Amino acid sequence: MKRWMKYVKPYLKSFILGPLGMVIEVIGEMFMPLVLAMIINDGLKDKLTWQSSVGYAAILIGIALTMMAGGVAGAYYGSKASVNFAADLRRDMYAKIQQFSFSNIDKFSTGSLVTRMTNDVTQLQNFVNMLLRMALRSPGMFIGGIIMAIALKPSLSVVLAVTMPLMILVIFLIIRISFPRFGLMQKKIDKLNSTVRENVTNVRVVKSFVREDFEKEKFARDNKDLKDTAMHAIKMVILMGPIMSAFMYATVIAVIWIGHGIVLDEQTLVGGMQVGDLSAFITYTTQILSSLMMVTMLLMNFSRAMASGKRICEVLDEQIDITDVSGCDALRHIEKGSVTFRNVSYRYYKNSEEPVLDNINVEIPAGSTVGIIGSTGCGKTTLVSMIPRLYDVDSGEVLIDGINVKSYSLENLRLGIGMVLQKNLLFSGSIADNLRWGDSEATDEEMQLAAEHSAAHKFVSTFNDGYETTLDKGGMNLSGGQKQRLCIARALLKKPKILILDDSTSAVDTATEAQIRDALKNDLPDCTKIIIAQRISSVKDADMIIVMNDGRITGIGEHEYLLENNSEYSEIYYSQMDKKEA
Repeated sequence: MKRWMKYVKPYLKSFILGPLGMVIEVIGEMFMPLVLAMIINDGLKDKLTWQSSVGYAAILIGIALTMMAGGVAGAYYGSKASVNFAADLRRDMYAKIQQFSFSNIDKFSTGSLVTRMTNDVTQLQNFVNMLLRMALRSPGMFIGGIIMAIALKPSLSVVLAVTMPLMILVIFLIIRISFPRFGLMQKKIDKLNSTVRENVTNVRVVKSFVREDFEKEKFARDNKDLKDTAMHAIKMVILMGPIMSAFMYATVIAVIWIGHGIVLDEQTLVGGMQVGDLSAFITYTTQILSSLMMVTMLLMNFSRAMASGKRICEVLDEQIDITDVSGCDALRHIEKGSVTFRNVSYRYYKNSEEPVLDNINVEIPAGSTVGIIGSTGCGKTTLVSMIPRLYDVDSGEVLIDGINVKSYSLENLRLGIGMVLQKNLLFSGSIADNLRWGDSEATDEEMQLAAEHSAAHKFVSTFNDGYETTLDKGGMNLSGGQKQRLCIARALLKKPKILILDDSTSAVDTATEAQIRDALKNDLPDCTKIIIAQRISSVKDADMIIVMNDGRITGIGEHEYLLENNSEYSEIYYSQMDKKEA
């Protein structure tokens, strides 16, 4: 409750007025049967006159209008409170996810995070709305109905004393069975969302490999799995209705069966009951049992909301493993851009025997161009990810300008580093909007210069709208090479002291790649450039080349030195030369 109160306090007025509106409606429901009973009794005794009929009609209309006002107010404020509750919760989840490090993100699938922010939050929103409309209404109807029923005929109320405990027992059993089923259903929604997202994102690959049938079968399996799990959970909800209705009608029949004898003996027995009173008693009985049904539905929704709430809390309670450490200098910025790895080791999974990086030691001078080459999975990307603290070392330290990266604030550290990841991600919007991620205040001239350095200006100029050309989600209307060049331009607009290119020119031709290398070398002499590549031609002219294998550095030096003294480097070089000649 302490956690959720944070989202209640800003809208406390709505959280109070909503239930109060429902209370007004309940009060009307308590008095309505009494008035109807009086009308029936007077009518049977020929006491109903024109004047009394008008009076009764006015009373009924007044009660109805009051109930309507209370119901409308309760619905309005309940909806207002629940919508704002969900909006603030979704905002905090989104903000928390933005703080996640790569290792935090690795714990959740993208589909799962989307489901938690949408479906799970909606479940809580619906529960809060239902809670505000029923939290006082149901107990009010239950307690009020019992009081009114006992006041009308205490002896007849014994029927309720028998049926209500049985109903409560059945409700408890159903809730206990349904709770774990709803938790499992949310996981199946996660899986289906992940399948859909993966297919839509990679639809071009699916079509190019003619795998539509495979993807349809995969979706059908996950969809059926969700359907079966949902039906397994909802069966309990479906079962609830008939069971509760059976209890209700059985109780009403018992009341009528016992009560009709009391009505017949009204004139001869002391403590008899009028027809109108029996009618009111039946109405109160129905209200009491209906309130129990409402509580049942509330508890059923509560069980599902609890499953969703648990998943939401997993996101909100996730410990961010990379944050500004105490003692870091918020004013410190990267000045030159030298990088030092000192005895760096890292494991993705802390109980793994084999490290991803094992005792890495290397010094990268400021303003130099460094190439990193090695087999797939040897730790190249992980190594450079340590520089902007996308991952943190398990042991050892990473230094920039001789200062531990943890001594910089995360904001200033990452502002001074431009990084182009292996997967080139662009956002929906114009090309200019995407480039200005690097610098929101960049002028058109600065944007064009960055595009020229990345060899992007030429193809952008061919578009009718130039830099205002609208990109589809993910830049789907661009080629792979075009996306890579725009991502490089975006990083260059940051004017970074350290530029990291993680296999970022793999989709461009060698001539364009050479143009980009020359621009980086000649126009950004003071920027430290770290280039991960699969092609030796991409790093051949670097000031220093680092060769990696299985998380270790196996060679450092210039191209000619490594070609003569490092077997792994020479093997890669000659294999690529053979392919080129072939």
